[in-house]
Amino acid sequence: MSLLRLGVNIDHVATIRNARGGAFPAPLRAAHLAEAAGADGITAHLREDRRHISDSDIEHLRLEINLPLNLEMAATEEMAAIALKHLPHACCIVPERREERTTEGGIDAAGRRGFLEPIVRDLIAGGIRVSMFIEPEEKHLDASRAMGAPVVELHTGAYSLASGAEQARLLEKVRKAAAYGASIGLEVHAGHGLTYDNVKPVAAIAEIRELNIGHFLVGEAIFVGLEAAIRGMRRRMDEARA
Repeated sequence: MSLLRLGVNIDHVATIRNARGGAFPAPLRAAHLAEAAGADGITAHLREDRRHISDSDIEHLRLEINLPLNLEMAATEEMAAIALKHLPHACCIVPERREERTTEGGIDAAGRRGFLEPIVRDLIAGGIRVSMFIEPEEKHLDASRAMGAPVVELHTGAYSLASGAEQARLLEKVRKAAAYGASIGLEVHAGHGLTYDNVKPVAAIAEIRELNIGHFLVGEAIFVGLEAAIRGMRRRMDEARA
């Protein structure tokens, strides 16, 4: 079974910083700690309203970390221009609504293909690896492939919030989507809402190549420190993969 990568999302380090203003805690420092703890990449979402990660955060992360930077972004001209200016390793296109607390659900790749395709094309032409954050449904996998995006990230939020038989049903949905995505040539990632308690069944899905996890790790870091929190997640992922 292939190695399962861990991308650490540092958005909510910036959320804590912004609650009071100033420079601390610094997302860049969190990125360096994540690297020391064994993360394979750093994810940061530059939202249109700049509620956590800032433009300067992206600039510093791009210049000062050794890990690949995955920039989560809305499908807008402004965000595409920022991505093409900084040239992160990857861009993950996500839906974004001002009233939401966090990203809620995947982007409608099938329904909005005509709007999304030029943005995907421009990012790819700029040398950026594009990922589509989608619900685990074949129509969105097919649309992502048709647009030329080489990667999809399956939204695991519904699975993470469920329990019992409903969680098992949603896990099977993720499993089938991962298998289908891989079968049509996509690299499959997953993320949203994953914790120590629910990560193993997702990590055990052979076709998934990367998990992106953030909020839980930043919360756990309050009690055990960021490096220990990340190592704990890495251990559980490796155990599931074995």
